Amino acid sequence: MRTKAPDQGPHDGPTMAKPARKFEKIAFVASDVPEARGALERLSARYGNADPDKADAIVALGGDGLMLQTLHSHLRDGVPIYGMNRGSFGFLMNEYSEEDLKGRLGRAEINVIHPLAMRAVDSSGELHEGLAFNEVSLFRQTYQAAKLRISVDGTVRLDELICDGVLVATPAGSTAYNLSAYGPILPINAPLLALTPISAFRPRRWRGALLPNVARLQFDVLEPDKRPVSAVADHTETRSVTRVEVAQANHIASYLMFDPGHALDERILSEQFRY
Repeated sequence: MRTKAPDQGPHDGPTMAKPARKFEKIAFVASDVPEARGALERLSARYGNADPDKADAIVALGGDGLMLQTLHSHLRDGVPIYGMNRGSFGFLMNEYSEEDLKGRLGRAEINVIHPLAMRAVDSSGELHEGLAFNEVSLFRQTYQAAKLRISVDGTVRLDELICDGVLVATPAGSTAYNLSAYGPILPINAPLLALTPISAFRPRRWRGALLPNVARLQFDVLEPDKRPVSAVADHTETRSVTRVEVAQANHIASYLMFDPGHALDERILSEQFRY
């Protein structure tokens, strides 16, 4: 029986819960860097390496890129995922240690997160779908700036945005590309999404918006033949889109585990005081 977080309502934000049982069967996954592969060998020899389908927890060894891949690979499995940093920054990871791993898993706190669902229509009318734990982004494909119309819950809020692009970020992803684009950092338990322009040209003073996480966004590409735009949900890209819809997928929940005192909400709070 796998450990799961308490049931949530359809529009609840991320919460934290204590695991309800011990973690005996551990599955390990690792990135391709030598530090991660070496850790995989040592930890597997020490704790065994269970089949992810039968594991009580998955331990990801690498950086944030591997964590995103692991979240997508086990999207509907309901298995909590605990990361240990064998990469570079490792914002979504815990500190690496080979000691008392089962005890650390038993003491860990669980963050429940929901991805964004992207529905994109390309220039041929074909529908493409993707999920994003960090952000959904729209980018210009050529030297021409993109022209976008932005609607929220069926109401046009911005008739024309001329820009390099725009993104919608989750709280978990607000410290990633969103922060680099000067978007706001969101507490992990905030029921919000960040709508952030990328190098806006007109309106020059528009800096984006904070939206409730139940909002449904639509981006219409203006002049798509002259100014083609691509849409990306984490690692899934669709080229030459004409319309993109984004909404939080509240029916899908993933579980991230963090050591006490180092949970994702604390990391996001700490990030706001870096200089």
